[in-house]
Amino acid sequence: MSGCACIETIYKELKTDFNKRPQNLKKCGQSLDKLKIALTKLAFLPTKDVKSSKSEMVLARDVLEIAVEYSVATKDIPAFERYMSQLKCYYYDYKKVIGESKNMFKLLGLNLLFLLSVNRVSEFHTELELLSADIIHTNEYIGPILALEQYIMEGRYNKIFQAKSSAPSEIYNYFMDILLSTVRDEIGACIEKAYDKISMLEAAKRLNLKTSEEMKTFGRKRNWLLDADGFYNFVDKSTKAKEVLPSVELAEQAIFYARELEMIV
Repeated sequence: MSGCACIETIYKELKTDFNKRPQNLKKCGQSLDKLKIALTKLAFLPTKDVKSSKSEMVLARDVLEIAVEYSVATKDIPAFERYMSQLKCYYYDYKKVIGESKNMFKLLGLNLLFLLSVNRVSEFHTELELLSADIIHTNEYIGPILALEQYIMEGRYNKIFQAKSSAPSEIYNYFMDILLSTVRDEIGACIEKAYDKISMLEAAKRLNLKTSEEMKTFGRKRNWLLDADGFYNFVDKSTKAKEVLPSVELAEQAIFYARELEMIV
């Protein structure tokens, strides 16, 4: 069996295993490890010095697409970034040679969502610039991510919470969860600055948390103290009462020294 034929066999096994429900991620990982080694011999990443056949390049691209989704399924962000960087080579540099993949915009949209979820906004816009205006505004995978960025800019966080239920693909859910966590932290910081106190029920409503346990977990993460009456307090009244204003302190010192002088005289 030729090298390419052997890779195709392993790839088919990987694809079958990855599409099964439930997935056997351990077995998929083992297949990917074999493929990464084998593809290196078939110009895994084409260069000017290496000529790859069209079929080999398509095979490498298809393997990388599964590798990207596998890294999300295993929550391995460094691997996701690495595979995505390699995959974009095939999407942009070799598109005219091997054609457009049916998964291209799904995974490019996934990458945009990742950048948005970790607040790498400048890189987000750099990636957008590689796409045409028509794709940005009308593609089923790209358009919704652009809308998310707009909601963040406008502070329309309720729209972001609603967006998870209508994510373009199930594979988007992991980065949507990260984005929602980022948004909640932003809302939490605003609550701390805007209120002296807020009820747990009202805080949960603003954070779009469904249960009291979720709210308590969030509060503990941000070191919020919950009173017996069900309110979070952000101002320590006892501390404030004991604070001495600088001007008052200076006045008291002046009176003390004046009395000392009177006694001397």
